[in-house]
Amino acid sequence: MTLSLDITDDKTRAALASRTAAPAKASLIGLTRAELGEALLAAGVVPERQVKMRVQQLWHWLYVRGVSDFGHMFNISKDLRSELAKHFTIARPEIVEEQISSDGTRKWLFRFPARGAGRPVEIETVYIPEEGRGTLCISSQVGCTLTCSFCHTGTQKLVRNLTAEEILTQLMTARDRLGDFPDRDTPDGAIVPAEGRKVSNIVMMGMGEPLYNFEEVKKALLIASDGDGLSLSKRRITLSTSGVVPEIFRTGDEIGVMLAISLHATNNDLRDLLVPINKKYPLEQLIDACRKYPGLSNARRITFEYVMLKDVNDSLDDAKALIKLLKGIPAKINLIPFNPWPGTNYQCSDWETIEKFADYINNAGYASPIRTPRGRDILAACGQLKSESERLKKHERLALEAMMIAGHGEA
Repeated sequence: MTLSLDITDDKTRAALASRTAAPAKASLIGLTRAELGEALLAAGVVPERQVKMRVQQLWHWLYVRGVSDFGHMFNISKDLRSELAKHFTIARPEIVEEQISSDGTRKWLFRFPARGAGRPVEIETVYIPEEGRGTLCISSQVGCTLTCSFCHTGTQKLVRNLTAEEILTQLMTARDRLGDFPDRDTPDGAIVPAEGRKVSNIVMMGMGEPLYNFEEVKKALLIASDGDGLSLSKRRITLSTSGVVPEIFRTGDEIGVMLAISLHATNNDLRDLLVPINKKYPLEQLIDACRKYPGLSNARRITFEYVMLKDVNDSLDDAKALIKLLKGIPAKINLIPFNPWPGTNYQCSDWETIEKFADYINNAGYASPIRTPRGRDILAACGQLKSESERLKKHERLALEAMMIAGHGEA
């Protein structure tokens, strides 16, 4: 089942553009407590003696109760709610399209208002329900600069970084749609998931390179893990990087979340081709940074992501080289069957090859789960995200789905 809003005619585009013009009011979402207090004082809506109390109230309503309208903050006076609404916004992004895969994966196309002289932008966010958990894959940038050759997102040029507000509202809107905020009635029109299917984990693995937007990602993840708000455990938050070496130590030291590395190759020549940032930060530097990651232990392992590309990086010699490369690092190795997209020259490794690769890794003492492809029919799988302005024409998507049904490109 797919829920979608098609934006095709000029009149509709113009109407939507007016709705997503640069916001006249500043958002309170994504501000630290100190910044929130400063904003209230600067707007003159509360006296200084009340700032701490008001910040605490707003924090609770925003991140525990998940309200998106000042009018629903019932323990705040009507006059103050009115003043807050005059100066600020706590609105969610526009949902342009919502798709639900046959396997239960959900993908949202969000549109954020223009900022400064820019235009409205669109990004994709994916929810993956699993037994006993639900994982939300969040984007950190509109587009990407890294041009990894096997990644669909990498074919879309970087437009801009997302703000802490825009990162957090992906999580908050997903929780709205899933009826996942406590002590609230389910929002009108919300999709209520099966029992227990809520956002328990988040991964910064959507569009963009999180460590090229470090400060905003840091602010968003510290708010997401705040015990008096959204309250996600840092052990349930994973940040994935393609290898921005200078920011890796800072990630562990200043944010303290789990780390994942998009590795995909065991030598510099191949990784230069697959993950071009390797030319700037080669494997030797990357692996050294991983060994020095704060808090690294058997209980807090680094995840190394390894996409399986037929006749490229999937031989037994590659598996042996991988073990040698990671020797001594507490690690888990996620093997990712390549997810096809139109225009790619890569193919997914044969399933037998993937299993042999995994067996060798497991026998060497490393956990090496084979990631089950999710949401392929809605282009929501790993490496397939791309915003609507850059996405497939309808006939191309249908052709891809027909190809998948026929069995081509499947592991």
